[in-house]
Amino acid sequence: MKTKDLISWNTLIGGLAMHGHGVDALNLFIRMKNAGQKPDGITFLGILCACTHMGPVEDGLAYFQSMVHDNSIVPQIEHYGCMVDLLPRAGRLEQAMDFVSKMPMEPDVVIGAGLLGACRTHKNVELAEVALQRLIELEPKNPANYGKMWPG
Repeated sequence: MKTKDLISWNTLIGGLAMHGHGVDALNLFIRMKNAGQKPDGITFLGILCACTHMGPVEDGLAYFQSMVHDNSIVPQIEHYGCMVDLLPRAGRLEQAMDFVSKMPMEPDVVIGAGLLGACRTHKNVELAEVALQRLIELEPKNPANYGKMWPG
């Protein structure tokens, strides 16, 4: 490719991240910055997705902070969703719940269901009850929410 613009960088980073090539996505991100391209929110969505699939929690937290503080990008609900996916995978349920409580927007059902699923995976009934109550507030007429508490 002769000319690499932000769209092409983001497409490559996101594609690599979503298809299990997180290391390659992160390396491409470094190349992108070295080439002088400024990342945007979509870039960081790909980077956070890569961290979620690879598991380096501290790296994911550092990229999230860099997005906000170094790049002046306001996180959207999708960025928070990646972090809420990343933290419980490392068993950091309390930190994920705290992360959600500090979001500047209301969590959506995707985040609520993700938290509830993580609580179930880690067999944390106490936090699962909190997550379920929040999910019911978001979707009071969805009977599937109740079924998520049952062991599978």
